[in-house]
Formats: sequence, C-alpha cells, structure tokens
Amino acid sequence: MEINKDIFRSYDIRGIAGIDLTEEFAELLGKTFGSYIQDRGEKEVIVGHDCRESAEYLVRGLEKGLISTGVKVYNIGMVTTPMVYYARKLLKIGPAIQVTASHNPKEYNGFKMCVEEENESIYGDRILEIYDYMVRGKFIAGNGSKEDVSIKEAYIEEITKRVKLGNRKIKAVVDCANATAAVATVETLEKLGAEIIPLYCDIDPTFPNHHPDPSIEKNMVDLANKVKETGADVGFGFDGDGDRIGIVDDKGNMIFGDMYMLIMWREVIKNHPHANALVEVKCSQKLWDELEKLGAKPEFVRTGNPYIKAKMKEKNVPFSGEMSGHIFFRDEYYGFDDALYAAARFLRMMSNTDMKVSDMLKDTKNYVTTPEITKNVDDDKKFDMIEKAVNAFKMLGYNVVDVDGARVIFENGWGLIRASNTSPKVTMRFEATSEEEVEKIKKEFEKVLDEISK
Repeated sequence: MEINKDIFRSYDIRGIAGIDLTEEFAELLGKTFGSYIQDRGEKEVIVGHDCRESAEYLVRGLEKGLISTGVKVYNIGMVTTPMVYYARKLLKIGPAIQVTASHNPKEYNGFKMCVEEENESIYGDRILEIYDYMVRGKFIAGNGSKEDVSIKEAYIEEITKRVKLGNRKIKAVVDCANATAAVATVETLEKLGAEIIPLYCDIDPTFPNHHPDPSIEKNMVDLANKVKETGADVGFGFDGDGDRIGIVDDKGNMIFGDMYMLIMWREVIKNHPHANALVEVKCSQKLWDELEKLGAKPEFVRTGNPYIKAKMKEKNVPFSGEMSGHIFFRDEYYGFDDALYAAARFLRMMSNTDMKVSDMLKDTKNYVTTPEITKNVDDDKKFDMIEKAVNAFKMLGYNVVDVDGARVIFENGWGLIRASNTSPKVTMRFEATSEEEVEKIKKEFEKVLDEISK
C-alpha cells in the first residue's frame, strides 16, 4: 500500500480517518510496531483508544497486525492518553499505543506510541524510525494473543490516594467537551470531595457543542457562563484525549497554561526551594518574574511536551507545563501530562486557602499579551524562514532566545516567532507593558520579516 509520509508528525502519527488512516494502514502499523519493539527485547504492548468513531476499525487493524508478530496485546479500552501512561506504570509494560487525534476535528484520528517504560510517547526521529521500519517491510512473524484489561478503577484510586483536599468545600464546573475525559473525570473529582457540575460530560464523538480544545477561548465560553450562572469557584475544561487542561476563574476569566503554572509554583516551591524551573518560550514574562521572586531558577525551553518532559528529567525539575495546557507534575506524581491530575492538584490548592481564583494573580505585574498569530508557511520552508529571522534579529543587536525560533527581548516586552511542530505554519506572539509597546514590537517584527522574505 502507498504510505503518506506526511502523517508521521513530530509527536505522533495523525491524519484523516478512512483516507490517511484505514484499517489496512493500522494493521501495517501493528506489524511495524510489533517488530520494532521485539527488536528491542519487548514482547507485550498496551493498546487504548479515545472516543472517536473510527477507533473501532483502527484498533481492530492495529491489534491484528501486532498479534501477527507474536506479541501479547493488553487492550484497556476507551481511555484518556494519561490513562495509557498510567497503565504502563501499573502493568509494568513499556510499549503502548493510544489511538487518538487529541483535539483535532472529528474526522481525524492518530496513534501516540510509547516504547521504553521510563520514557513517555516517542517523538521526532523516533517517529521516523517507525516510518523506516514500515517502508522496509521486514516484519517478524509469530502467533501472539490478546487480553482485555480494565485499569479505570486503579487509575481513579491512584489520584484520590495521592491528592487529599483541605477543609474548604469547592464547587467546580467540569466541561469534557463530549470527549474522552468524560470516562473518569467527574467520578474522580467527586471522590476527592468537590461538588462537581458536569457540562458536556456525555460522550459524543461528533463533538456537538464545541471543539475539544480548551486552549481556544471560544471553546471555553459555555464553561465560563456556567461558572458564573452557578456561582462555582472554578471551571475546568479538557481536550479530546484528556492530557490538556483549561481553567476559568470564578468570574469566568480564562487562566492560560502559564498562569496555571504561576499559581501552582507557589505551592510546589515550598517543598522544592531554589528549584530549577522551565519556561516554555510562548509563556508570559509574568511567569518568569514570579519564579525569580519565589527563588526558583528559570530557564527557557522549547515548545513541545516531549521536549519539556525530557528536560525536566535532565534538570530534575519538579513541575512544569506549556501554554497549551499540558501540565507535568514530578513532585508527587509520575511526570506525564495528565489534565485530571492537574485539576485535582488545583482543587487541593484551592481547598487550603480562602482566596478566590480571580484574586490569585492580583499581585503580579500586568502585561498586554496577544494571542498566537499564525502564518501559513510550507513545511519545507518554515524552518529556513525561522533561521533567517534568528540571524537577522541577532545582527540588529537584539538579545535573542533561540531555543525554539526567536524570542526577541525588547526594553518593555518581547516578540516570538517559531515554526509549528504539527502543521505548515509559523506562529507569533507579542507581549509588552502597554498596547503601544506591543505595536512597536509588532512593527519591528514586520520590518525584519519583510527583509528576509525578499
């Protein structure tokens, strides 16, 4: 069969179900992955899937291919991606595949793959290794088996055992966007002792109410309205496969990933004084300011949850995250991105203070920040464009943080341009002490980008 290399992305395999991803392709991937892991001494693999309609035939093909190579498949059913990560710990099995397209539209699906037990999902060159194996087509033949395993109760118990709420009773609205997070979220948070108001917590793979991406403000409007209508203390939104969280405060204002981190670092730092801290290049200067105030040692890190998780291990960082809502706790948890655990930790923090969420950022400096601005640039051109931009700003004498594109430091703010890891785009973001300063930085970026495009 013809294999579309473009579906092999930076973090996973992802494409349109029924076109890019067929049952035949899934079987081929199963043969590939089964052979790949056996070459590394593994004979067992975990398979889970999200709520998408195409999951049924993709899992069927995947399992057929895996079993044909002689491995044993543990099917854990419809689960969030963090539940797959947890199953690897529980069952002590490294290899795993989650069939999911995360927050992509309903017609998409994909495969997130794990190999070694000590690492999370594979990315970058490791994804291309899978492609090379597939193209080579030299698969191991065997006679494997399959066992269905439920890990839901153990997962819920794991979180409720690790997180205990304080005396304050918290009322929270939970928006699962009709997606896979509904499998365990409401039940878990209620077992913690919070009063939970469910919103769109019935599973419907057509996502009839809004897109399952809590980093986009329009997807959080219903949640914000419900929080205000019910007088709730906080609202939590979840993405399509449950590894990203979005938050609205008691007034319905959105708390982005960097501000979630700012609030939670105040708790984490108590047990980890002077800790190393990672600041994703898209994050606000406000987070950096707060980390320095807390006595932490911040440094910039590139966007992309696999890169951040790897850097956390290297630098022994207890806690980190991304603007997009991937949050990683290594202080009291496993270090993988689990939106449900992130919600539980936020509830615990809230239950031990009388402060409203809307007051938690009042003592921080105000900055004017733009949303992400995207520009379509072909995949084969975007990295060259970014390299030229980095060099141009350095030639002009600016302080440039170049761990991921160019975060250019100005007197009263910063601007960022970087290549998207998942699509043919470059993204930009700007922040400064006033609207006027933001416009000045934007104009300087426009001037440089005009020059390098000539």
